[in-house]
Amino acid sequence: MAETVADVVVGTLRESGVRRVFGVPGDSLNGFTDALRRDGTVAWQHVRHEEAAAFAAAGEAALTGELAVCVGSCGPGNLHLINGLFDANRSGVAVLAIAAQIPREEIGGSYFQETRPEELFRQCSVYSELVSVPEQLPRTLAMAMRAALERRGVAVVVVPGEIFLAQAERGAKALEIRASKSIIRPADEPLAAAADVLNGAKAVTILAGAGCAGAHDQLIALAEALKAPVVHAFRGKEFVEYDNPYDVGMTGLIGWSSGYRAMEHCDALLMLGTDFPYRPFYPDDVPVVQVDVRGENIGRRVHVDVALVGTVAATVDALLPLIKSKSNSDHLDRMTAHHRRARSRMDSLAEQGRKESPLHPQYVAATINRLASDDAVFTADVGTPCIWAARYVTMNGRRRLIGSFNHGSMANALPHAIGAQAAYPDRQVISLSGDGGLAMLLGELLTLRQQRLPVKVVVFNNGALSFVELEMKAAGIVTFATDLDDPDFAGIAKATGLYGARVETADQLEPALRAAFDHDGPALVDVITAREELSLPPKITLEQAKGFTLFATRTILSGNGGELIELAKTNLRQLQRE
Repeated sequence: MAETVADVVVGTLRESGVRRVFGVPGDSLNGFTDALRRDGTVAWQHVRHEEAAAFAAAGEAALTGELAVCVGSCGPGNLHLINGLFDANRSGVAVLAIAAQIPREEIGGSYFQETRPEELFRQCSVYSELVSVPEQLPRTLAMAMRAALERRGVAVVVVPGEIFLAQAERGAKALEIRASKSIIRPADEPLAAAADVLNGAKAVTILAGAGCAGAHDQLIALAEALKAPVVHAFRGKEFVEYDNPYDVGMTGLIGWSSGYRAMEHCDALLMLGTDFPYRPFYPDDVPVVQVDVRGENIGRRVHVDVALVGTVAATVDALLPLIKSKSNSDHLDRMTAHHRRARSRMDSLAEQGRKESPLHPQYVAATINRLASDDAVFTADVGTPCIWAARYVTMNGRRRLIGSFNHGSMANALPHAIGAQAAYPDRQVISLSGDGGLAMLLGELLTLRQQRLPVKVVVFNNGALSFVELEMKAAGIVTFATDLDDPDFAGIAKATGLYGARVETADQLEPALRAAFDHDGPALVDVITAREELSLPPKITLEQAKGFTLFATRTILSGNGGELIELAKTNLRQLQRE
């Protein structure tokens, strides 16, 4: 059989280190999937929804740092990819999406399933192009892969189905496309300007993000020289928090007081590899130095006095010789002491009576953290699971934490876990799922069984979209339309062939988690948690205080006063400690 264009595509993926492709088949993809079958080295990872395929690719790319691939058939098939692709692109991970298209001669005629994916995906990609003739595909594919790897984002190649089946040009061969390795650092002049700002300040605070990956030693050395407390953004937690005596926690909506205070009381702020979005949490009227390898990110959130374009590791290596080591550690000592107090308060909230029900989610997260392996991969659903992961899952340099932290999509945890587990089948992968998030892509439990992926799913089941309820309370709105009439998720897991356990009291939790974590295969633990658990932000504004008062008044007037009683009962210990 003559080699097809699809064979060249698969060969290029193989030679470039791609080992799997996530997707759902369709007739417009037949040429591609048949080439995968004939090649036999690149696995087809069948999922139940294309959105999960894109999230899974994002999870794999986040964990490996390499290119991951998802595909979708024409029209609705590849449209389903879009939410996961937005997540991947905003997270800065390299994902290639192959979007099949209707036959070339039918484009523009309102044909069955016709869309214009090259236009639709342009907003969530660094590259998005339509292939018009077979000869174009190998080169377009190479350009797309290069763009995804070098710009750390999503590249989309749109291919009419018949092009996959076309005979390849004589001499066409698979290409190897790999990310380049570069040292990127600022010029001497801006480095000297940054050193002047930092040397002249008495109380420097560092805000560190995901750009600190691979730069932990440089971060610690710089914090030591500046006597600077280190606040971490959520995406930076896994790279910053561990083995760090200068860490003072997070700030932002799901952070805690010590991180906020370290930002509030500094007289200079150094941002390392972060695009932290919440402007109200930045300090007022202090000089800011920002380091980012993407220069366009600098100054988007706060006025920046010195912009340093480069990787964190290379930039700090060049900056450190210019820094005059500080001897006064008053600012650092105050903030680390504050962090110890805040940490103690949070840990006390993770205590639980053995027969108490429903469970405090803090206790659930702390127990998972204690029982998980030293190199576990955690994925967290957007909403309250993110809060508990931020506060109770500890990093150690080997563990990983993946989530939709920039895009903020529900239902990300399970498909992210699918991608992580597919890449590392022998590693413990734990999905911290909300009941709303799990239900949204519930069919992916079938993917775990079919692909034999031993993901451990822990469901924080509080019968509500509880983070939305928190937002309503803060805005003074009576909670409405957030109820979830949930099934027995453990029963569903068992029906699909997974290990399933339901936990309703504290004494059931640890045995159920141990059994699930030890199970040789996918497992789900459905934990009934308190719906009214509050997560107090590090800064409560006057508007939020007014909003909560208004919420209480309106709730009583609407006849739902029982909700306030349950709210007080659930959070009495937290309010006492705060």
